Amino acid sequence: MATATPTPTRTPGVKFKRSHSHHQSDDSSSTLSCFEAYNRLQAAAVAFGEKLPIPEIVALGGQSDGKSSLLEAFLGFRFNVREVEMGTRRPLILQMVHDPSALEPRCRFQEEDSEEYGSPVVSGSAIADIIKSRTEALLKRTKTSVSPKPIVMRAEFAHCPNLTIIDTPGFVLKAKKGEPENTPQEILSMVKSLASPPHRILLFLQQSSVEWCSSLWLDSIREIDPTFRRTVIVVSKFDNRLKEFSDRWEVDRYLSASGYLGENTRPFFVALPKDRNIVSNDEFRRQISQVDNEVFRHLHEGIKGGYDEEKFKPYIGFCSLREFLESELQKRYKEAAPATLALLEQRCSEVNIELARLDSKIQATSDVSHLRKSAMMHAASISNHVGALIDGAADPAPEQWGKTTEEERSESGVGSWPGVTIDIKPANAILRLYGGAAFERVMHEFRCAAYSIECPPVSREKVANILLAHAGRGGGRGVAEAAAEIARTAARSWLAPLLDTACDRLSFVLGNLFDIALERNSSWESEYGRKTGDMDGYVGFHSALRHAYNRFVKDLAKQCKQLVRHHLDSVTSPYSHVFYENDFQGGFGSSASSYFKHNQNSAGSFWLELTDGGQVSRDGTTRDQENIPPENNARQITPGKGTEVREALRDRESQMTVPETPSPDQPCDVVYAGDVKADVGPRKRIARMTGSRNPGQLLKVHNGDNLLFGNSDSGSTTAYAAICSSAAQHFARIREVLVERSVTSTLNSGFLTPCRDRLVVELGLDLFAVNDEKFMDMFVSPAAIDALQHKRQSLQNRQKVLQSCLTEFKNVARAL
Repeated sequence: MATATPTPTRTPGVKFKRSHSHHQSDDSSSTLSCFEAYNRLQAAAVAFGEKLPIPEIVALGGQSDGKSSLLEAFLGFRFNVREVEMGTRRPLILQMVHDPSALEPRCRFQEEDSEEYGSPVVSGSAIADIIKSRTEALLKRTKTSVSPKPIVMRAEFAHCPNLTIIDTPGFVLKAKKGEPENTPQEILSMVKSLASPPHRILLFLQQSSVEWCSSLWLDSIREIDPTFRRTVIVVSKFDNRLKEFSDRWEVDRYLSASGYLGENTRPFFVALPKDRNIVSNDEFRRQISQVDNEVFRHLHEGIKGGYDEEKFKPYIGFCSLREFLESELQKRYKEAAPATLALLEQRCSEVNIELARLDSKIQATSDVSHLRKSAMMHAASISNHVGALIDGAADPAPEQWGKTTEEERSESGVGSWPGVTIDIKPANAILRLYGGAAFERVMHEFRCAAYSIECPPVSREKVANILLAHAGRGGGRGVAEAAAEIARTAARSWLAPLLDTACDRLSFVLGNLFDIALERNSSWESEYGRKTGDMDGYVGFHSALRHAYNRFVKDLAKQCKQLVRHHLDSVTSPYSHVFYENDFQGGFGSSASSYFKHNQNSAGSFWLELTDGGQVSRDGTTRDQENIPPENNARQITPGKGTEVREALRDRESQMTVPETPSPDQPCDVVYAGDVKADVGPRKRIARMTGSRNPGQLLKVHNGDNLLFGNSDSGSTTAYAAICSSAAQHFARIREVLVERSVTSTLNSGFLTPCRDRLVVELGLDLFAVNDEKFMDMFVSPAAIDALQHKRQSLQNRQKVLQSCLTEFKNVARAL
């Protein structure tokens, strides 16, 4: 019976790239010191998140391909990794240290987020329990199915090689019960990430029962290492497949793997004990050696003609694989030592600089003038970035930081436009915009909402009350004043909520710019390598800066609401000349909906539809603006032709014949000139009054000398309709003047100009126009100082460990 073979301190190796030459390793003490130096450096890298190109072996394969059994064989003892059902959901870094004095394995786990190791663990079941509990705790905390954060276990044993292997989660086709369905994809993505660095050796395992042409995971390995230049392929459970061969040519063809792995690629063939019963560590190692001996005996005695021993023997058996990996890793360590030493010197220098900067920041917590200067520079930088975003800057990416119209409505809490029953769809509503672009889109949306509101219907009783009250004051303008009063009341009631909503929406757009400006400032500092006031870690100051900015925007919204309300009050005042201006298009005879077209032409010249598939017409009309009526809904009177129309009407009036005594049944005076029907009664007079600023005569119906609503039904209906029509035209005029002349310029100057010109001053007054004691409250809070001290302590620990590694590597380099 063969005895267990202890791991030698000097091990013959097979040259990587499949060279078969054997060589003696360097002196065992220098080899061990090099290995220990890399182990400590690896522990530091894991603890502090350092990205160091340390030569490492990464074990890859399917969940049932024997990775766990192979790791136990390397260690020389069992700790039931397979029973943990790890599969492993976290990478497991096994640092195996050959220590002749350790007759029993001593295993220690590196503490989470620290370079320190815990107390030794002897029991195999305890090791399995720690791996399982740490995995479950992290996955529960991060709410994920897998995690790339490794568990580090250091094993010191007289029967293990000097070897470090990263065991990765096994590839699976389907998630286990209770796991998310995307777990297989998560595992594959994580393993590829771990295996991608070029300094890592890939140890890929595949069962012997799987044909190369039907391998599930070989293509995934090819994606990482297309030529297998740094991949060691291991065929596990080789003894199962060996029983199928009887002739030498069959064995040699299988061992060569020709046609699938390439001519220069030689896989290793390994068989391990299948007995999973609890046995002693000595018995376990004896079984490993026995299986190797049985494989070679079968190749010599069970195969007719044997096999090509010279060509394939270095690649058969677990002992051959162990010797090769240990030798190859030591060779890689020596080759990487100069580069590792240079990188360590660089990192130590960088950490020293960072530590000095942090010390300066901690010292500055008591230096008021320094803090004021840094804080002012930071606030000024944020203000400049806000101005740049308003002026059209497109970084950071609008796809990530911008918002669609629907998102703005939802997140602002404003919702839909009050009083608007149709769905307002401004141009570019589905694009993610921010800054000046988002501001203009809201302005365009406000126009669309305002022009979608018509003068609401008014009851006869309300018209009668208003009209009779005006008639009682005397004069001949009762009808016109009644219609104007109805329009003014409707405008104040329906347009005021729209103005408030517009201010709230614009305030939300500007409020979003603070976070975007912070991101832009951070990106610029990283890109150009300079900081405009180092304010990292000062939570109190950042909170005060955000609060001051939000208060500034809120105050702007409040002021703008007051301004636009003032404009609304002005345009709806009884003393306003809005209704008597000559540029009122077509007087009261034109349709109110004509102002849709006017707004459409004025806004369309600069607001272009940029969404995918949008088409811009000559007058700016876009397909998705459902709230704009078709052009032919109302007759348009071109502003340039207004004089010609009035001249034509004047000529027609000169040809009209007016009855000397109107009939009592006639609700208003109607005469005919040729084929033209014209009103010479109230509507003509109202139009004249509005167009030429001359008051018309009081509209009367000669039916008992009553105003409007006498005993004649037909007269009552026609007069009521005339007043409602006149009120609708008054309302349209108010809306047009308010939207086009007053509100647009007021909101632009009320919101954007202060953000460009006054923001940095207002923030400065809010934050810095205080005494030193109050100013320092933003910086000397116990929590902020504790955070800086904790960061400094962590940085000092990193500096200490890296400096120790640097000193150790200098000694190793001299020995090499």
